Amino acid sequence: MSMRIDYNKVAPAGIKALGGVYGYLTQCGLPATLIELVYLRISQINGCAYCLDMHTRSLRKTGVAIEKLALLQVWREAEVLFDAEERAALAWAETVTRVAETAIADEDYRAARATFSEKQLVDLTIAIGLMNTYNRMAIGFRNPPQAVREHSAAA
Repeated sequence: MSMRIDYNKVAPAGIKALGGVYGYLTQCGLPATLIELVYLRISQINGCAYCLDMHTRSLRKTGVAIEKLALLQVWREAEVLFDAEERAALAWAETVTRVAETAIADEDYRAARATFSEKQLVDLTIAIGLMNTYNRMAIGFRNPPQAVREHSAAA
């Protein structure tokens, strides 16, 4: 896979603006690990190799168990590994990411609101939107994951 466009170089102001949103999310009050799990789950849904690699590495650095990461895409079957807040965030992330299929049903909204305050839910939805944007950038312009770049450099 070769990169189509290096969007960081072509549109640095746009990428910086996205970084501003990312910066907001780091201080919004939601747990960093929760946001990273959501980012990883969205990247699984979208099939973004670059983001899968990045967020798996990030979560491993924070001490998240490999079993939890391995079973994230089937979290409902492995729900004992995920606390109630994580399960609610993952369910919301899935329904928002798949909006064309789900139309974000009222029962999905009610389930999320049962766990999150209005501000938390808005912040979580901003995080979901941001990761979907990053996924589309990385997939669309074929940004290679770190693991691929490392392997290519070693070869």
